[in-house]
Amino acid sequence: MNLKLIYPRWPKLKNQPEFHLPPHGPVCFAATVPADINLTFCDEHVQPLDLDDSPDLVALSVMLSCQLPRAKEIADHYRARKIPVIFGGISTMLHHQEILPHSDSVFLGETEGRFGTVIEDFKKGRLKKVYDYLNDFPDMNLIGPARRSILQKELYNFRGVQMVDLVHASRGCRFNCFPCCTPFLGGRKFRPRPIARVVEELSQIDNNRLFVVDNSLAQNDEWEKELFRAIAPLKKKWISHPIKDNDEILDLAAAAGCWYVYQAVIDTADVIRQRVKRLKDRGIGVEGTIILGTDEHDEDYIKRLVDFLLEIELDLAEFTVLTPFQHTSIRHDLEKQGRIFHNRWEEYTGGTVVFKPARMSADKLQEMYEYAWKTFYHDYSKEVKMGKLYMKVIAKEQADGTYRPMRLSRARGWKKPVSEEQA
Repeated sequence: MNLKLIYPRWPKLKNQPEFHLPPHGPVCFAATVPADINLTFCDEHVQPLDLDDSPDLVALSVMLSCQLPRAKEIADHYRARKIPVIFGGISTMLHHQEILPHSDSVFLGETEGRFGTVIEDFKKGRLKKVYDYLNDFPDMNLIGPARRSILQKELYNFRGVQMVDLVHASRGCRFNCFPCCTPFLGGRKFRPRPIARVVEELSQIDNNRLFVVDNSLAQNDEWEKELFRAIAPLKKKWISHPIKDNDEILDLAAAAGCWYVYQAVIDTADVIRQRVKRLKDRGIGVEGTIILGTDEHDEDYIKRLVDFLLEIELDLAEFTVLTPFQHTSIRHDLEKQGRIFHNRWEEYTGGTVVFKPARMSADKLQEMYEYAWKTFYHDYSKEVKMGKLYMKVIAKEQADGTYRPMRLSRARGWKKPVSEEQA
């Protein structure tokens, strides 16, 4: 049986450097596909999609709302040719009622221990319209290493530098942040993977630089300490979302190879200033993630916030416009208040205003979004600031003997790791 897995393209934000990370959802899903299935994969961001082939089944992995229009287009094409299509992924869970007319089946939830049943149903001609495992989470022991062999690694590079590999150590999140749909998708309970399985997976990844994509590592102090102690001997260099602002945990994170973290910045409070300083004092970089357009924000507030980011010397900043995604608390509030303009999902990118702000016009918020990007990067471009963080990780690798020089492949513009002797 031939199964074709597709990761549809989506519109990129104009203010961000256009690079492509290897997708995480598809490789985690691929690990749950039975071994006797011939699986092929296309990431439409980095390779052309052949729409003239004839697989037995097409699986669409849809992560973002802004992927939906393209995903529906692909699905409609295959179904018109009598090739069945199944949808899965985060955005499928958020929009499954809307997706049903464009699919033969939708899978809701996490696929570990479950997708074999889908394949058996398909082979017997009894594929269900909906496989609903939302809030019915699999045993975390079933989550093995992602199947990264489906990726063409040489396609994931930025100006000759190989991108990080993505990995996760937990699912779910005990927090309930207003713009986030994780409570709906993965539950409010923190669900850690067995640390030995995480170490096993990290040790198999032929890339010294990783992105730990968990919603937050600051969920359980003892687990966080144990995780950092366990991965330290691997000498990997990694990026993550927030870690606990605690002396012992910060020291362990630095010793375990923390390269930089994403830190949400919602105001100009001293707690943020101190948190950023404590990270940077340990050689850990900080990329601020800043949502613009909350009900507290007016033009002056945003200007003061950008000044604050420059003052505390963030390494990078990523600005987005508040976006009311499905099944978030902010969506519920804005819908109740009649402040959402439309549901054109291709514009739900985080770069376009799709609701009525409280303290300014939509046009003014769009203007302030552009102002924030331009002002923060007034001295050095995004690419230069990224380059500075890259130089920091090289220094870390040189210090512990893990740095691997890169050789440029002219045919692909890709730099392949080589040994010091070869270099």
